[in-house]
Amino acid sequence: MSHQLPDVQATSPDVTVGLSQVGVTGVDKLVKIAREGKRPIVLTAEFEVFVDLPGWRKGADMSRNMEVIDEILEDATREEAYGVEEVCGEAAERLLEKHDYTSKAEVSMEAEFMRREQTPASDRETQHTVDIVASATATGEGTREEIGATVTGMTVCPCSQGMSAARAKETLEDLGVEEGTITEFLEEVPQPGHSQRGHATLTVEAGGDPEVDLNDIIDIARDSMSARIYNLAKRPDEDHMTYAAHADAKFVEDCVRALAEGVVDEFDHLPDDAVITMSQSNDESIHQHNAHAERVVKLGTLRDEIES
Repeated sequence: MSHQLPDVQATSPDVTVGLSQVGVTGVDKLVKIAREGKRPIVLTAEFEVFVDLPGWRKGADMSRNMEVIDEILEDATREEAYGVEEVCGEAAERLLEKHDYTSKAEVSMEAEFMRREQTPASDRETQHTVDIVASATATGEGTREEIGATVTGMTVCPCSQGMSAARAKETLEDLGVEEGTITEFLEEVPQPGHSQRGHATLTVEAGGDPEVDLNDIIDIARDSMSARIYNLAKRPDEDHMTYAAHADAKFVEDCVRALAEGVVDEFDHLPDDAVITMSQSNDESIHQHNAHAERVVKLGTLRDEIES
């Protein structure tokens, strides 16, 4: 049996469906980040902007809203800033002022950032790419800003490596090698394990400006995995990366723990209520699935755990 439903027009003045947020996504703007004694870094950033709607309001005057958003983002990105999170914070605060019906405004952005560096063994100049993220939430109680990055590196599976070490030990015993020599050899020469490309994400959120250097966030994230990887790699660099990764095999959980330790060591000036988001995702090489671990926690909790 079929049931015919009555037609309901979306524009009917008698029908009010509450919305929680309204905004725009995919807004591209140039952002200039100032550097002391150097030319500013220019980023092509993609913004998302949202404001909360009260239950009684049907819409947000989208055409006017887009005009206001574009005007605010233009103003926020016209001058040089010292951090991408500051751009988001300024835009969110201006949105809150312009929309008298809302109690919260959110602005987030993503951009690709290039850094120059030297290769680890051949000492050649190269560049590497980082995906940076920033956001801000403005309310009547103040503004919270977040800054972070996602980086790519290499990890090696400790379990796989342990099986290889057991096989090597058994083979050396069959060849008549002394136990002490076997132990010394296995300590000096890391055994093979399946490796994968890993993606580490680290963000820091705090009231106002988090007062952290984006470069420090990037370095902590890169060093949380088994080894850094490089865009340019001569044979000595490949050997360096392979050895370094196998000498520091890590599960995804270990990478998140390394992120936590790096944050506590580097950002001792941050307040306990700063929120730290840490995640690690591995593109598994011998499985059809991928591995992921993450944690969102206040810095004070991390300090207590690591320092106890």
